[in-house]
Amino acid sequence: MVRRFAVAVGLGGCAALGGAAAQLTFQAPTTATAQNLPLPPAPVPGEATTIDRFPAVVRAVSPAVVAVDAVKPNPTATTAGKTKEESGSGVIVRFPGVQGLVVVTNNHVVGEAPRDKVYVTLSNGRILQPARILADPESDISLLQLADDNLPACAFADSDRVARGQYVLAFGSPFGLNQTVTHGIISATDRGQISLGSTIRIKEFLQTDAAINPGSSGGPLIDLDGKVVGINTAIASQNGNNTGVSFSIPANLVKRVAAQLFEKGAVTRGYLGVQLAATIDPAEALRLGLTRVCGGLVEIVHPNTPAAGAGLRAGDVVLQLEDVELRDEHHLINLISALPPGQRVRLTVWRDRKAETVGVVIGEYTGARQAFRR
Repeated sequence: MVRRFAVAVGLGGCAALGGAAAQLTFQAPTTATAQNLPLPPAPVPGEATTIDRFPAVVRAVSPAVVAVDAVKPNPTATTAGKTKEESGSGVIVRFPGVQGLVVVTNNHVVGEAPRDKVYVTLSNGRILQPARILADPESDISLLQLADDNLPACAFADSDRVARGQYVLAFGSPFGLNQTVTHGIISATDRGQISLGSTIRIKEFLQTDAAINPGSSGGPLIDLDGKVVGINTAIASQNGNNTGVSFSIPANLVKRVAAQLFEKGAVTRGYLGVQLAATIDPAEALRLGLTRVCGGLVEIVHPNTPAAGAGLRAGDVVLQLEDVELRDEHHLINLISALPPGQRVRLTVWRDRKAETVGVVIGEYTGARQAFRR
């Protein structure tokens, strides 16, 4: 399955949401190791074009791409005990400090399926079941830990270095067609203005025009070094099929979330306690005295929260977090969520047509649904 949504839909959110705590991060491997698949050699200038590298990357990565099937409870069924089947994709990786191999996929593929109802099909047709499942519904990430340690695995890239226009390959099982690969480019980074339902709130996607269709969810987005830059999760579509606008969870977010899931079984997220406007349109920005569209417009300050204690007000536009200029409300959500509770930060807010500085102590968000299953 792949999530789909109407084009140009944007939702506001609570600034309690975003990535995992900043101090708990994994470093992406910089070279192939004995545990990782061999990477294709770098091209020699004048001897091969970029596209010539595609077959070598496909050969190197395909053994680590899997199909994921899950039988889970059906909340919409009228009869108790009814289930529904979900199909998607995944990729085998190895995390530093974690024993064994892990399949990374989307939580909306696995959902609440019990461990014995989740099936991983390898590229050679062999079927495995996870020894443990960890999940973070807020970022739509599920981790399926495998008992078998002797399988091919992919390495992660540093997704912060991904650039618009670079070639990528999308692997998955669209419409049940396992081991399908498509190609495209990175169309944009840091996309957040899309709606994926009430449980998925952490949004800092890579956008690509590589063809992704139902059944591709959880499959890897791969660069031309054969490394995972993202996990495919959603498409913009009116009919459920590919339209050339697809979204992937960045590899660095996957690593941050996985670090906390394996260490604590849950993800700790920072919290302000405000509700932000879905967007700031140009007319509203000019009315407020701003010369450009940026930042997060505060609609509601919830009582007895860090934001209320700091004196934030409805109508404030949060322009900066420390020295980081904020692009939009999603940028603010992600940055606040990445901070550890108890940390004091400086916000620059636009109030009464001038900038003011507000100090706030980050709280801990406890409303996120976490899943930790054995």
